[in-house]
Amino acid sequence: MKMLSRIADSMYWLGRYMERSEGMLRMLHTQYVLSLDKSPSELNSMQSLLHVFSNLQNEKEALKPATAHQIIQFLLIEPKNENSLRILLNKARENARGMQDHITKEVWEQVNQMYHIINNPKTVSQLQNNEGLPVIESLLKNCLLYTGITDATMPRGMGWNFMGLGKFTERTLLTLELGDFFFESIQYDLNQNKDILYWRNLLFSLSGYEFHLKNYRNFDYNFNVLHQVMLHPQFPHSVLYCLGRMRNYLNQVIGENNSPMNAPLLNQFGRLISQVEFADVEYIRRDNLKKFLHDTKSSIYPFTHTLGQTFFDYY
Repeated sequence: MKMLSRIADSMYWLGRYMERSEGMLRMLHTQYVLSLDKSPSELNSMQSLLHVFSNLQNEKEALKPATAHQIIQFLLIEPKNENSLRILLNKARENARGMQDHITKEVWEQVNQMYHIINNPKTVSQLQNNEGLPVIESLLKNCLLYTGITDATMPRGMGWNFMGLGKFTERTLLTLELGDFFFESIQYDLNQNKDILYWRNLLFSLSGYEFHLKNYRNFDYNFNVLHQVMLHPQFPHSVLYCLGRMRNYLNQVIGENNSPMNAPLLNQFGRLISQVEFADVEYIRRDNLKKFLHDTKSSIYPFTHTLGQTFFDYY
């Protein structure tokens, strides 16, 4: 069944905004808790959040010496931060409100609920009074509830496929951004001697710490973490897994829509997933990690642009 480009666009961006919101809250919760650990091996956890979720250089510089509570406020409710949770949820609600006939009542109610939580004066008061952790935990639970409600109630039609494309596009970018931040901290040198405690920040932020302990038995932690977050086909936050899900949704969307842009779009996505799926591990080990990460990330943006040209009306 064909779908209006305006609705497809809203579905896609609802998926992206909600995934970015969940990713931010999960990373913020993990890294705020771990920042309380004064171990010298602990990476400055809050700086990774600013790296991923803020594009205001002046604000980043101003916040470097700030307390964790000030950074939490900046990431959750600061209007000058275009990636603050308040702005993300406001945008998600606007997209959901404009297409209520295409999402279930339960999905709309959950998005609306989160919008009201983040805009509640009580939430602002809690954040200003250094009570950020309960706020983060409440919002994160609501994000997970949204994911469950969406999975349980949304019909598997075009709307679902565009939401899935948005969700896994955003998750791919988040994994790449966060992974790049942590590998940059070791100068992309996989031969550095780092133990699992060094990587727990990244792994917890991607809900992958227990997965790592169960699936990797040797002590080559740097490479094992790289393999998990980039190449493991069963890890839900790995780049390869996310691209695989995107391929499934893209095939469904293209199968229902005849467009002269379909072939270029498929070719572009094929090149993107191939450079991860058939990555030369030894090539990456030989001082090419930085290029591999940056090439993968830079290949996503042209694909999303072509996707918009093909299906959304504002291109």
